[in-house]
Amino acid sequence: KATISRTADKWFASVTVEVPDALLPPAENQGVVGVDLGITTLATLSTGEKVVGPRAHKALLTQVRRQSRQVSRKVKGSKNREKAKMRLAKTQARIANIRKDALHKLTTRLAKECATICIEDLNVSGMVQNQRLSRSIMDSSFGEFRRQLEYKVLRRGGEIVVADRWYPSSKTCSACGYKM
Repeated sequence: KATISRTADKWFASVTVEVPDALLPPAENQGVVGVDLGITTLATLSTGEKVVGPRAHKALLTQVRRQSRQVSRKVKGSKNREKAKMRLAKTQARIANIRKDALHKLTTRLAKECATICIEDLNVSGMVQNQRLSRSIMDSSFGEFRRQLEYKVLRRGGEIVVADRWYPSSKTCSACGYKM
């Protein structure tokens, strides 16, 4: 089965082939790591490491705005409008590719290094309703991060632990377990 798709001005052919699932080699370090997703840093690991996301949309926002204005100023149906739309589509595809690349690199690294990964259950659709933070949240791609991490860890035979969003982690003492 083959699927042909087009993104901006590039064409892609995706060929589907059935092969048996092969487990990848297990994680190098059989340790446990917790991942906290955020806006200022894409991921903060329980080891203390902070991973800054690419923020591709924020970096190219002025270019997207300018190109969008150029599209809207062109006469509908004209060749110049089509060219302007293609330039805008290329910029938006570039933003998507930068974001995908950073997420794939981070999730692959985490899946390779740790056998058990703890992540929090975020209400992304509720978080996006905040008008001031929605662009930054969508630029970070929390949902895509979790999806990629889940399938990559499972392919390596690891485990994903999802912390309940209502668990009072910041109110519980890490030493004795007392809850405020």
